[in-house]
Amino acid sequence: MDMQLINPAPLYDGAPAGMSQAVADPASGLVFISGQVDWDRESRVRHASLGDQAEGAIQNLLLALAAAGSSAAQVLQLRVYVRGELADAMADVIPVITRHFAAVRPALTGVGVASLASRDTLIEIEAVARRNPSSALR
Repeated sequence: MDMQLINPAPLYDGAPAGMSQAVADPASGLVFISGQVDWDRESRVRHASLGDQAEGAIQNLLLALAAAGSSAAQVLQLRVYVRGELADAMADVIPVITRHFAAVRPALTGVGVASLASRDTLIEIEAVARRNPSSALR
């Protein structure tokens, strides 16, 4: 099966960890976006608050989607991992999610976890999407 590995230059390099930021399956038109966090190109957390990290993670997710020939409008599923109790994070996370995905209303799973990619990382968001029908990458 042919897969397209997608690693946009603005995102951190996942090659040392053996991962790609996204993988597209040309046969199905599906795009699988790796968990995105609020990291800069050097794998450093950019913001301290959960809400700001959620926004940063979604901005990175949107970059990966665009590089894969997709967009927020094509997202089928989101999985959100937050450090700690999920219920405690909802007030900070849900407004950010709805700002970007309210019109789409993808399937959504939220999970509270003990740890994430770094001690300062508070949230990670992954997605499954379709490629835009007119995507040149298809």
